[in-house]
Amino acid sequence: MKTRTFLITGASKGIGRSLADRLARRGHQVVGLARSSDASFPGNLVSVDLSDLQQTEAALSELRGTFKFDGLVNNVGLVKPQRIGEVQIEDLDAVLGANLHPAVQAMQALLPGMRETGWGRVVNISSLTVLGAFERTAYAAAKAALISFSRSWALELATTGITVNTVAPGPTETELFRKNSPPGSVGEKRFLSSVPMNRFGKPDEIAAAIEFLLSEDAAFITGQTLFVDGGASVGRSQV
Repeated sequence: MKTRTFLITGASKGIGRSLADRLARRGHQVVGLARSSDASFPGNLVSVDLSDLQQTEAALSELRGTFKFDGLVNNVGLVKPQRIGEVQIEDLDAVLGANLHPAVQAMQALLPGMRETGWGRVVNISSLTVLGAFERTAYAAAKAALISFSRSWALELATTGITVNTVAPGPTETELFRKNSPPGSVGEKRFLSSVPMNRFGKPDEIAAAIEFLLSEDAAFITGQTLFVDGGASVGRSQV
């Protein structure tokens, strides 16, 4: 197995951290971007506010001069639950910006290097909420845009050796999910009722799917969206 170098945004917690752990165990080099620092991170973790365009650009420029990247996982996300009658335009802009701007910036920073080597893997992390969810106007819109990014980028890069795909997790036991759907809350019950397996996903289960799409074996898969959701995308609808 060839050792690769991957960049993960939002890498310090949840799915991003689980993926970093998996990749490091396989011998790959992992570089993470996140607001918080963590000495136990299995690679290089750079502290940066990914909602800040200038900070993000500066961090990416420095990393691009230090590492030769083979792949990118756009995982960072922001949720501000609001029903449509309560959506604030400032919050809408913040959610769209936090989910989409770093993805474009990171892709543009790493693309020249991947083009040069003729090999690359990009995975954008979307969400089951793109199929419709309570109080997720902004978040679902941002995550739907990431699916669109993947499809467009996959077409543009189809002959370059670079694949671009999306993983769309269902409700997953992450810190971000629990912040917005605490145990015993109406939100938790609503999400759980939508999952035929009758449980939430584990970050490592989502990371396993992402890891596959980053692998050599996924060379003929591009522009696709993989729902990792316990059957929720084909099972019971949310009520």
